[in-house]
Amino acid sequence: MQISENARTVLERRYLAKDNGKIETPEEMLRRVAANVASAEQNWDKSKVKEMAEKFFQIMDKLEFLPNSPTLMNAGRELQQLSACFVLPIEDSMESIFGTLRDTALIQKSGGGTGFSFSRLRPKNDRVKTTGGVASGPVSFLKCYNAATEAVKQGGTRRGANMGILRVDHPDILEFIQCKADNKEITNFNISVGITEKFMEAVAANEKYDLISPRTNEVVDSLSAREVFDLIVDMAWKNGEPGIVFLDRINRANPTPHIGEIEATNPCGEQPLLPNESCNLGSINVMKFAKQTAKGWEIDWNHLEEVIKIAVRFLDNVIEVNNYPLSSIEKMTKANRKIGLGVMGFADLLMRLGIPYNSDQGIQLAKQLMSFIQTKGREASIELAKVRGVFPNYPGSVYESQNMPLRNATITTIAPTGTISLIAGCSSGIEPLFALAFTRNVMDNDKLVEVNPVFETIIKERGLYSPELMEKIAETGSLKDIPGIPEDLKAVFVTAHDISPKWHIAMQAAFQEFTDNAVSKTVNFPQSATREDIEAVYRLAYELGCKGVTVYRSGSREGEVLTVGKKTDSEVAVIKTASIAPRKRPRVTHGQTERIQTGCGTLYVTINEDEEGVCEVFTTIGKAGGCAAAFSEATARLISLNLRSGVQLEQIIRQLKGIRCPNPMWQNGQLILSCPDAIAKVLERYLSEKKGIILDEKVAVEHTKTGNFQGGLDLSSTCPECDGILKHEEGCEVCLDCGFSRCG
Repeated sequence: MQISENARTVLERRYLAKDNGKIETPEEMLRRVAANVASAEQNWDKSKVKEMAEKFFQIMDKLEFLPNSPTLMNAGRELQQLSACFVLPIEDSMESIFGTLRDTALIQKSGGGTGFSFSRLRPKNDRVKTTGGVASGPVSFLKCYNAATEAVKQGGTRRGANMGILRVDHPDILEFIQCKADNKEITNFNISVGITEKFMEAVAANEKYDLISPRTNEVVDSLSAREVFDLIVDMAWKNGEPGIVFLDRINRANPTPHIGEIEATNPCGEQPLLPNESCNLGSINVMKFAKQTAKGWEIDWNHLEEVIKIAVRFLDNVIEVNNYPLSSIEKMTKANRKIGLGVMGFADLLMRLGIPYNSDQGIQLAKQLMSFIQTKGREASIELAKVRGVFPNYPGSVYESQNMPLRNATITTIAPTGTISLIAGCSSGIEPLFALAFTRNVMDNDKLVEVNPVFETIIKERGLYSPELMEKIAETGSLKDIPGIPEDLKAVFVTAHDISPKWHIAMQAAFQEFTDNAVSKTVNFPQSATREDIEAVYRLAYELGCKGVTVYRSGSREGEVLTVGKKTDSEVAVIKTASIAPRKRPRVTHGQTERIQTGCGTLYVTINEDEEGVCEVFTTIGKAGGCAAAFSEATARLISLNLRSGVQLEQIIRQLKGIRCPNPMWQNGQLILSCPDAIAKVLERYLSEKKGIILDEKVAVEHTKTGNFQGGLDLSSTCPECDGILKHEEGCEVCLDCGFSRCG
């Protein structure tokens, strides 16, 4: 397995099994996964187990195919939960709402992401017959689910991620559209509006449309479709949410309409699923199938077909060996046997073939490639069905009417590949590159210019490579303003922000045409983009047949600190630490002391103020001379020094909050992770009472960097785990350094 040092670090941190200090190698991980998934073969032909284990290992070892992260992490281990995507039902009753919340906790504990439709819940202030009270509405329960995810994710290897969907004709739709206006709210959910064709027709005609009560199924009000559409656009322009999903279009592609209606998707939107259904995903690294011939670089279609058929068999086997978190999910999943085979490395493939991403030739290659994968994938599923049988819900499905006896109700999905593409060393999914070169922070503040390997190879072939040139390109990530680069290279080596939004959507639509499920992709906009630009993309996505769309305007997230190019002195506040000295402590201060329970014992935190505000913190825990007392005193002294040196209390809280120790504990319904976390929570309550400020759960680490690029980045923050660079694509945020992902 030829991987980069960074990929190896990601594997060691998140994927490789550890036992009593011994850690498996990447090859051992792949052997573990291959053997476990191949064990399903004994259900039909025991003689195939060893053969398929080797074939599964080979396509993973050569980085031609990788399954979704839960399979790499858990196959052959105690947890054995291998699916990434789940959708759960929420009916209009407390029993259903909190029963589903319990199920969600179990799924997220096992590493899965969850999607929900809140559309069946009665609107805010609707009557509740059993109690005589009024309902709190879908958004209140969305916030409840968000808080539960925050608690569950503390102990997992993958963060809990959710998708919340509300139909556009729900009476609470205006509240839902605006529920993430504050970037500090509902941080564990992506949200999307479920758009109907009736609504889009009303938008086009500038007419009103009806709001329908899910409790009575009666019309309760009407709104201007144009005004609602404008509000969706406005919010997406401000911070990228909500996204939109086209529910009618999704259900026209529902292979089993006789079983139920699709109301929701997984967290990144690429996997529409029935209630209580899961799906396992995998991606083919299409760059691996570029071969040099006498005619130039071409795709090795024969080898690609071989890998497609092995990958389909792999994913079907996963359904057999999977340990499902709920029996209801196992039943529905095995009845439909949905799999999602997609691609990664597409931008790399285009560059190697010399085809611009933003070109008709690029769009045609996308259609040719995905059509081939879908056709060969279906052929593989049909072959499996001959031995293993069709999926149980096949009778009555659309495939029965087409006389297409498939083993799997769906076969293709374009999924986010943030972490597995980092392992494979290729571009993510079908996204264009976010940068051709960028500067990575390494140990001791050293800088390392990292260059896309395909770009580096070609630039060397053309005799243009130099370290100085790479450093120059790393300032923006793009060739756009680099002198001396031939125009043909500038045309081929484009990045996310070199490409106009219409080409982003055209590429998404090209892949969607030959994808059973949906396509995860982000349409990147420059900061200067207008609301009209966002609106045009939403309309184009509808016209071109996409099942949904996610947009991101650079700089639209509050607190964004990474930008393109170099800032002027007036734009960057440079802190000269050598000149900072703490103000003197006054003789008399005033404050308060709070008692809080920690895993180390009872902690007393004293907060004092002088005329300029909070100036010091004292802590007491255990006996003097003990380790806990020493560390808490040291923490308090450093806090006090920072406060009297002008550091904002909010920044101190954000640095301390979330630090874990081996002995977390609960107090009054709140999880106290450590003594520093306890101090942060006391300081936050104090600040909240004084100023009415409630801080975000996330750690906000501000950097003032020069020479950074913005193509595809989530510029709102650096990685909360390693301070590395976050990129924003495929509807998610992924760290280039440690593999952290906000979407699990």
